[in-house]
Amino acid sequence: MNKTHLLSWLFIVSSLVMPAQAQVASNKVYNTGKAIEKPLIMSRFIEMSSAREVPDVNFKDTQGGSIQLKEFKGKLVMVNLWATWCAPCIKEIPQMENIRQVNKDNKLVVVPISIDEESDKVQAFLERHNFGHYKTWLDPNKDIDRVMPADVVPATYFFDGSGNLIGFLRGYLDWGDKEVQPYLEKLIAKYAHR
Repeated sequence: MNKTHLLSWLFIVSSLVMPAQAQVASNKVYNTGKAIEKPLIMSRFIEMSSAREVPDVNFKDTQGGSIQLKEFKGKLVMVNLWATWCAPCIKEIPQMENIRQVNKDNKLVVVPISIDEESDKVQAFLERHNFGHYKTWLDPNKDIDRVMPADVVPATYFFDGSGNLIGFLRGYLDWGDKEVQPYLEKLIAKYAHR
């Protein structure tokens, strides 16, 4: 077998064996315009140059109810992907809850989504770590991969008031930094009404 045939054969076999990659939202909806100036703490945040349409997917709350991101029309939605096995994620939980409380009268919604495979154990984990009040969504069917890559946690994705993906930050961030809230308020002003 020559080298070309071998490479072709390996490519075909790997495409059949390897799991499908997450579909990244690619349908551009509108140009987001000039990016908001970022404070240093937000330097890894990517404000996308084009808002991207994402498919409607169902998630579950800890009581088994069905929930969708599109339920938050007219608000900036901040989705924080996390898992019980991720130490930095656990560190972000109180920070996310604080952002939720500070912004409860603003047009910002914080939506934590656990990507744990054993989603039935998430609530017990939260209670064991004194986070029993923390409202999180679950993804027992792994539908998150249809919306955004879930290969890094923690990761935080932002959606405009119509549910289009407009930005993201993958990895841990100190969301309690004093410069974060003013930046979030600028994102709310720019994207909640979209």
